[in-house]
Amino acid sequence: MRSFLPAVAEQLFRDIQKAYQETSQIPDDLLIALKFVFGPCALQALDLVDQHSVTCLSSPSGRKAFQVIGGSGRLYTCFVSCHYCPCPAFAYTVLRRNEGPLCKHILAVYLCQAMAVTQQESVSDPQMSTLLSGTAPL
Repeated sequence: MRSFLPAVAEQLFRDIQKAYQETSQIPDDLLIALKFVFGPCALQALDLVDQHSVTCLSSPSGRKAFQVIGGSGRLYTCFVSCHYCPCPAFAYTVLRRNEGPLCKHILAVYLCQAMAVTQQESVSDPQMSTLLSGTAPL
């Protein structure tokens, strides 16, 4: 599954997935666990999920990237496969200060995947190459 996340986080996403499939809701105990494991970014990530801010871009070659519209309206292209987000919080909180495993944008991607509510968009291979090279937004 997600080998770079702690086992407790992986299990939490599995529990959220199961509960959401059964009830279309995340129970309070799992919301509390989410806040405990991921801290303040958990509520912000849930807000992004509620706003349908996460889109999975996929190309014919099988490449995938996720675009998340942040709270400020800025678009972030996240790469879950290598656990990266270009946002300042990821650079500062995750990489520099090592205060958490991920930012709200990547957490929103994981939550959307667990809940199966990620918006899907197909792009051409040249569009994906442009996106991956960072030369122009889609």
